Amino acid sequence: MVHYSNFVPPGATPQMAIYTQSNADSVVYIVDDDQDVRDGLKHLLDSAGVPCITFGSVSEFMATKFDEKTSCLILDVRMPGVGGLDFQKELADTRNTIPIIFITGHGDIPMTVRAMKGGAVEFLTKPLREQDVLDAIQIALTRDRTERDKERKRHELQVRFATLSDREREVMLCVIAGLLNKQTAARIGLTESTVKVHRHNLMSKLGANSVPELMRIAVVLGVAQPE
Repeated sequence: MVHYSNFVPPGATPQMAIYTQSNADSVVYIVDDDQDVRDGLKHLLDSAGVPCITFGSVSEFMATKFDEKTSCLILDVRMPGVGGLDFQKELADTRNTIPIIFITGHGDIPMTVRAMKGGAVEFLTKPLREQDVLDAIQIALTRDRTERDKERKRHELQVRFATLSDREREVMLCVIAGLLNKQTAARIGLTESTVKVHRHNLMSKLGANSVPELMRIAVVLGVAQPE
């Protein structure tokens, strides 16, 4: 039987419209040592059509192998063993960017500030309002989906960049530095017509249709600094 002592009794059914087909391949991980909280959250997310997996501790969560799905983590602040805030720091140290929603029955301002400075999506206090939980999850999953899309595009650009010849990379650096073809030719010791060929080829390989687009690609690749 599910106990709802950690939830504010809903005056109406939480809005479920935000959970569309785009979240079908997402998962929410719930880490809390309180069985009632885990059961209550699982019941809420099941009713919203959001896949979730529950864990009683950080060590239990870490011992599990996960698929590369869009995800977020609902994490209790105070638990036996590794607490939520310490675990947030451990994840950050390993460059794990999974969005975190903190929940606690004993929150204070310093705790909240530390969590939010660490990049937490939300800091919710018990008893939990169902709609607040759902809203926070939607924000967290959207953030993770956006970051995963950026990383996928970054990887695709890195693969494309690896196909450039040394000459094409030289020409690219000159182009993003604002040099004209004639100036580029003089700098690297080529004819202007050869520079034009290299420029056309590198633009094609990187999928850039204009110099501004090439600049944006260079920034993503770390070849240029954002202005």
